[in-house]
Amino acid sequence: MGTCVTCGNEYDGSFEVTTASGERHVFDSIECAAATIAPECVNCGTRILGHGVQNEQHIFCCAHCAGAYGVTGASDRVTSGS
Repeated sequence: MGTCVTCGNEYDGSFEVTTASGERHVFDSIECAAATIAPECVNCGTRILGHGVQNEQHIFCCAHCAGAYGVTGASDRVTSGS
């Protein structure tokens, strides 16, 4: 049984995540994992659970936030309708 680092819940179904930088965390749910380790948009603070939009220094939740922060040329993935 592990104790979630986000909410403190002791849970027999807890799991451990090791980040790319080698940090190890125990969580009781995906929600708690996202709240702790998902990156935040530099502009609006939203937790980024998908690919987001990145430049060399920052990650944003979308091209709109990147543009609002002053990044030029950022675009979200666009698909043509059928």
